[in-house]
Amino acid sequence: MGPKIASMFSMGNEGKFVANVARALAILEALDSSRRGLNISEISRKLKIPKSSAHVIVLTLEKLDYIQKPPGTRRYSLGLKAYGLGQAMLKSFLLADKALPHMQALVDKVDLTCHLAVRDKEQALCVQKVENKGMIKFDTNVGRHMDLHCTALGKAIMAFEDDEVVRDYLSKEAFMRHTRYTIISSRALRQELIKTRKRGYAIDDQEEELEVRCVAAPVFDQYGKLAAALSLTGTVGQLPLEKAASLAEALRETAASIRGARP
Repeated sequence: MGPKIASMFSMGNEGKFVANVARALAILEALDSSRRGLNISEISRKLKIPKSSAHVIVLTLEKLDYIQKPPGTRRYSLGLKAYGLGQAMLKSFLLADKALPHMQALVDKVDLTCHLAVRDKEQALCVQKVENKGMIKFDTNVGRHMDLHCTALGKAIMAFEDDEVVRDYLSKEAFMRHTRYTIISSRALRQELIKTRKRGYAIDDQEEELEVRCVAAPVFDQYGKLAAALSLTGTVGQLPLEKAASLAEALRETAASIRGARP
């Protein structure tokens, strides 16, 4: 088990609920590293968890489909639900690697910074970035979370997301203001998303940061489902509004190349 999980086992009564969560995660880690699976007695000995506690946690994980026990055996192994936990992030990493050469080609062509982002709950997560060769750099590194309502990436994602996701997000009464140009009302944002979907691309016109403008387009997977959003970023001087449509077309071409590229 990892050192962080091990340290939680020594917590007092005030941390017993945290310790039980740590024990459940430790059991999942132990099963993940075991080729033949483990029974409850082995789990208890290996992790130094009282057998009664191990039994309750194992039964709970089994009921929730995170672990499984084949008929006729006492050994547990990870279930498909546990396996699926990391698949979304793995897909993001694979997409980022696949997109990199296409993003670099686009940056070489238009001399603007390019970002790739995926939705992470109620934010956009930057998973790939290619900077242009200019002196101006943007603080949008890989791993940074961005608000959905005020970024081109976020609006491109939400405009093409499932209706249920969009309805839930727009149920907020108001959104955080970053600049005087930020859309903060749910009603105005809904109209912006409709406009974005109709024209096929999103614009952030100084909505997150003054003097910065972005254009973004959706990236779909091989099944036509939204996978990510791709953007070009520059200063208002580097990216005049009259160039937005042509840059969006370049983004869509790059998105199509990413979609068609082999993993």
